[in-house]
Amino acid sequence: MRAKLITGSRHRKGLAFTVHRAAGPIILYFGLPERRRTLAAIILSMGHMSSFNPAAFLATSGLGRRIVQFKPRENFFSQGEPADSVFYLQKGRAKVTVVSAAGKEATITLLAAHDFVGEEALASVIGLRLATATAITGCTALKIMREEMTRAMREENAFSSVFLAFLLARTMRVQADLVDHLFNSSERRLARILLLMAEFGKPGEPETLIPAITQETLADMIGTTRSRVSFFMNRFRKLGFVDYNGRIRVHKSLLNVILHDQLPDDNARTPDMQESPQPRRKPPKKNSLAPRKK
Repeated sequence: MRAKLITGSRHRKGLAFTVHRAAGPIILYFGLPERRRTLAAIILSMGHMSSFNPAAFLATSGLGRRIVQFKPRENFFSQGEPADSVFYLQKGRAKVTVVSAAGKEATITLLAAHDFVGEEALASVIGLRLATATAITGCTALKIMREEMTRAMREENAFSSVFLAFLLARTMRVQADLVDHLFNSSERRLARILLLMAEFGKPGEPETLIPAITQETLADMIGTTRSRVSFFMNRFRKLGFVDYNGRIRVHKSLLNVILHDQLPDDNARTPDMQESPQPRRKPPKKNSLAPRKK
């Protein structure tokens, strides 16, 4: 159990000890015959009375953790930096990108409130960041140092359960992204990304404005070109699936593209821009050396 700040004072009942903890102070009274109890025994006696609150831990600063603010386009951390901390996103939206040796950048995931990022810092050997985390909107995050994160996971079962649930959800999301990329068309992949960004399936407004995002970023995420994304976005708007004028608003009708593949008959086929035009065959040239017929 982690030691807590304890202050003592005299009281008519004996000695009054105040144990200061995140959930609030507790005052214990010990009679005069019990004064000889050591401070260590008092701390141990509080073991069964302490209740760790993961929500309070992730919402407040403390030993080994602090709340930080990020402006749009400001990095939480950059690829190649030492992985010495984990971030818990309290508010805002962010993205995780990687850059290849050739300098090409790709967006691999988007982050929303209550997501962790930088969990590679918990590896047994401290290494380097594998990606860059950047704020899309103004963000508030809790920066937890590696030592404090490992201590909380080792000593607090409630916190370990919260972090494990996040890791399982992240693993399932990565698997779904892979299946989506392998088997679905780029149009359905775009619809799925828009729905995920609008957080459909979570409590909240049924039609949500997603954070400002460029078509280049969407193209990187679904593995296609910006012109294709522009084509599909225009089609979604004509069909009433989305509205956008600077910010994109996603309607629930877009779920039909994912769940039932429902598109109008004249739009159900692959767009013309996907089809490679057949080159025209030129008529064979006459051989000038061939003998002419008389």
